[in-house]
Amino acid sequence: MKKKDEMVLALVSELQMRKREFENESIETIYFGGGTPSVLEISDIKRLIDAVYENYSVAENPEITLEANPDDLTEDRLLQFSKNRINRLSIGIQSFFEDDLQMMNRAHNVEEAKACLTTATKYFNNISVDLIYGIPGMSNEKWQQNIATALSFGISHISSYALTVEPKTALNKLIQTGKLAAPNDEVAQEHFAILVETLEAKGFIHYELSNFGKPTYFSKNNSAYWLGKKYIGIGPSAHSYDGISRSWNIANNSLYLKAIQENQLPNEVEILSKTDRYNEYIMTGLRTIWGVSLDWIESEFGAQYSNYLQEQAQKFLNDGLLLIENNILKTTKKGKFLTDGMASDLFLVNLD
Repeated sequence: MKKKDEMVLALVSELQMRKREFENESIETIYFGGGTPSVLEISDIKRLIDAVYENYSVAENPEITLEANPDDLTEDRLLQFSKNRINRLSIGIQSFFEDDLQMMNRAHNVEEAKACLTTATKYFNNISVDLIYGIPGMSNEKWQQNIATALSFGISHISSYALTVEPKTALNKLIQTGKLAAPNDEVAQEHFAILVETLEAKGFIHYELSNFGKPTYFSKNNSAYWLGKKYIGIGPSAHSYDGISRSWNIANNSLYLKAIQENQLPNEVEILSKTDRYNEYIMTGLRTIWGVSLDWIESEFGAQYSNYLQEQAQKFLNDGLLLIENNILKTTKKGKFLTDGMASDLFLVNLD
C-alpha cells in the first residue's frame, strides 16, 4: 500500500513538472492504461484526474478512458468510475470461449466477461471491447460467434488484433513443444476479412487497421496518436511525443520514484530526424481511413520524399492494394491486411 501511495504521489508530481510542455495545448483525452484498475482505488483515479484539471487546460468534454479486464470491474467499481469523470471503458475481453481464455492465460472466464459487459452497459454508453483473432484451432464459425456475442451487448467500438506469440510465455512453450499449432497467417487473414465484412454491415466504420467504431465513437486517444498529435505519457515506461522528439520514462519503478522525489524527470529523449518523421507518418497514416497526404508530404518534407513515395507505391497501385484519391494515398479493401508490410516498403532508410 505504501508503494502504491508513493507511486500515485509521483504521478501527480510528474504531471505538475511537465505542465509547461502542454501550456499552449488543450487536453482532449485522458487514458488510464496498463491494468491500472486492479491496483488503484477510485480515490487514486480521482486524484490523478483532478491533477490534470489543476495543471492543464482541459477541453469541455474530454474523452476519459479506463482500460480494464473483466475481473477488475465489479458493479460497485463501475458505478464509482461513472461518477468520477470516466466516460469510456476499454475492456480486454479477448474471447468469449473458455478454451481460448485459458490458452492465452487470461485471469477472467467467459461468465465474468459477459457479466461485466451486462453491468458496464448500464453505466456507460461508450465501451470498446478487445477481441483476438487467428487463434490456433479457431474456426471461422467460432470467430463469427465471438463477434456476434460482442455485438449482442450493443458495443459501439471494437479493437481487434491477430494473436501474437511472445517469447518466454506459456503459449510459446506449448507451440514449441508441439502441443499447440502455431498461428497461421492465412487463417488470420480469413478472420480479418470476416471481421471487416461483419462490422461494416452493422454500421461500424473501419477507421484504423485494428479499430472499428460506430460514427462519433472513434477513440479520440488512439486517433490522436495516428494523426501525429502531441501526447504526454506519465509513469514508469510511459512514452511521450511532441512532433519533433520522442521520450520514454525509465521502466524500473524504484528508480522512477527516486528520480521524481529528487525533482528530476527520469526519461530519455530522441530527436526525430526528418526521415524518422516521414516513416512514422507513412506507418500511422496508411493504417487509417485518413491515409497519407501527398500534398502534406511535399510541403513538410520536400519533393524528393514525395517522388520517392510515389515511385515505391507504384507496384502496390498496380496490384490494386493501394489507391490515390484526392491526392491521398490509401489502402484498398484488398490491401488492408497487408498494410504494415506495404508501409515498411515505403520507408526511407535515410535522406537527411
